[in-house]
Amino acid sequence: MPLNIPILLTWLRIILIPLMIALYYVPEAWVRGFGRDLAATLIFVVAAATDWLDGYLARRWQQTSAFGAFLDPVADKLMVAAALIVLVWLGRLDAVLAVIIIGREITISALREWMARIGAHRSVAVSMVGKIKTTAQMVAIPLLLYYQPLAGLDVFRLGTWLIYVAAVLTLWSMGYYMRMAWPHLIEQDRQR
Repeated sequence: MPLNIPILLTWLRIILIPLMIALYYVPEAWVRGFGRDLAATLIFVVAAATDWLDGYLARRWQQTSAFGAFLDPVADKLMVAAALIVLVWLGRLDAVLAVIIIGREITISALREWMARIGAHRSVAVSMVGKIKTTAQMVAIPLLLYYQPLAGLDVFRLGTWLIYVAAVLTLWSMGYYMRMAWPHLIEQDRQR
């Protein structure tokens, strides 16, 4: 396993996940209401920033690796899934939205793995819709974690709207990826 700064940043993102979850399980005397939400928001934002930074540094320093290419999306999906589950548990997110987003991530990850196995991984490369979906999701989650109004802005309402946008784009991008993979799926069936 290669060990470099980009991979260490990815590992940091994975380590931050249980820390964010633990905030909601420690005794109330340790971290109270808003402090808990603020700390969870900051942890998520730092984790999301490492997602951008590890990719940037890996490309800039030419430290890309097969292990890093595997670990980075796993860390991303774990981070988002954990945050969504926490938000459902807190009553700030409808479970249906969490299932849509997490279910899509699992489906597309499996599809990408299968497409790579048959040599057609370029057919399911990240699309612009997928990038916009990720951006909406990565802005919505910290807003929902933060929860409290900020400078007169209803953070929770904005986060709720953005997570609905992310859910719609989730379904749209899943349809796009499935449509791109469909000819390969048909071809594989014919070869059997």
